Amino acid sequence: MLTFERPLVMGILNVTPDSFSDGGRFLSRDAALARARKMLADGADMIDIGGESTRPGAPPVPLDEELERVVPIVEALRDVQVPLSVDTYKPAVMRAALDAGADMINDIWGLRQEGALDAVKDSNCGLCVMHMLGEPRTMQLHEPFYEDVVAEVRAFFEERIAALEQAGVSAARVSLDPGYGFGKTVEHNYALLAHLRSIRPAGTNYPMLAGMSRKSMLGAVTGRGAGERLAASIAAAVCAAERGAAIIRVHDVAETVDALKVWLATKNAALDGYH
Repeated sequence: MLTFERPLVMGILNVTPDSFSDGGRFLSRDAALARARKMLADGADMIDIGGESTRPGAPPVPLDEELERVVPIVEALRDVQVPLSVDTYKPAVMRAALDAGADMINDIWGLRQEGALDAVKDSNCGLCVMHMLGEPRTMQLHEPFYEDVVAEVRAFFEERIAALEQAGVSAARVSLDPGYGFGKTVEHNYALLAHLRSIRPAGTNYPMLAGMSRKSMLGAVTGRGAGERLAASIAAAVCAAERGAAIIRVHDVAETVDALKVWLATKNAALDGYH
C-alpha cells in the first residue's frame, strides 16, 4: 500500500523504439536495467515500465512484441525496493506483468478494453485509471472538443470508479490520471492542471497522478523541443504538487526529486508558521 505524506516520483522507463522523448535509448535489456538503477539511485519512488509508445500517432505494438519488451524487465527488477508499474492497456500484458512481479497497472484506456477489469480485479495490484479522448493514433488529428473539460474528465472518473466498484475493486487500489496530452488541446491541458483538485470526484480522496514530463503542452508555452524541456517539466511537477498531485510521472528523476524537496520544505515552513 502506497502512502502519500509527500508526492511520489514515478520514473519513466520506456523500453520502446519510438517514444516521443527517449525512444530507442533503453530498448535493450542492459540499457533498460541501467536506466532503472540510475532512477532508483536518483530517488525514484516507483518505476513505470512501458513497452508500447502512446505518443500521438503511435501505431499499436503486437502483443508478443510488447510481452518480450516488458516481462523480462519486470522479472529482473521484481526485487527492487520500490513498486513496479507497467504502462499497458492489453489484458494479456497485464496478467503476464502481474505474474512477473509488477505491483501496479497504469492503463491509458482506464480499464475499458474488453477483459482488462477481469485481468486485474482479483489481484492486489494498484491501478491507475487515465482519461483519454479517442485513441493514440488519432486523438490529436482533429481539434479535441469539450464543453467543460474539467467536468467531463471528472464525469469519466465517476463512471470508471463505479465500474471498478461493481467489479469488486477496492478504492484503496485506485489512482486517477487526467491524461495530459491525450486528446486535449494546450488550453485543455492547462485547465486540467490549474483545476487538478476539482477533477477528483466529489467526496472522494483518490490519489491523482500527473504526467506532463517533456510533453508538447510545455513546448507550446516555452517554444522548446522535447529535449530542452527540463525546466518546464520541473515547473509543471511543482505546479501539480501544489494542486494536490500524489504521484508525479517524470523522465528526469533527480531534478524533480530536488525540486519537490524544496517545495515541500517551503510548504512545511508555511504550515509551521514563523514567529
